[in-house]
Amino acid sequence: MINYWLIKSEPESYSIQDLKRDRTSIWDGVRNYQARNFLKQMQRGDLAFFYHSNTKPPGIVGLAKIIENHQIDPTQFDLNSPYFDPKATPNSPRWHTVKVEFVEQFSALISLDTLKQTFNAEEFGVVKRGNRLSVMPVLPAVAETILRLKSS
Repeated sequence: MINYWLIKSEPESYSIQDLKRDRTSIWDGVRNYQARNFLKQMQRGDLAFFYHSNTKPPGIVGLAKIIENHQIDPTQFDLNSPYFDPKATPNSPRWHTVKVEFVEQFSALISLDTLKQTFNAEEFGVVKRGNRLSVMPVLPAVAETILRLKSS
């Protein structure tokens, strides 16, 4: 069974165009325990909606596939990284992630406003006021609706 997720990135940091160019990327730098736990639940073959955050307008811009799961995030050990974690060690890493592969860039952004008009906060966490979580699950019915929205 394929599970669906939403992964957020600021386009200035890493955009759907960057993933399209790179074809694959490790989804590093997540430093929220709940988001990390969601990353740990991802399985190979799961699909992730790629969401551009902190931009005008924010919204879903494409789709990625999880191609490797249970990866150790190397940025936690990098002294020069903003994601360095002094409590993490190679023998006891604190942060895990996944490797994603580009699937598609949508022909048009599905804006947060459109998502708010389509879903309530219980259905889809990204529309919840104040939600800053960068990784979250997406219910199958919500994913199906999003896939229909991208085609319309």
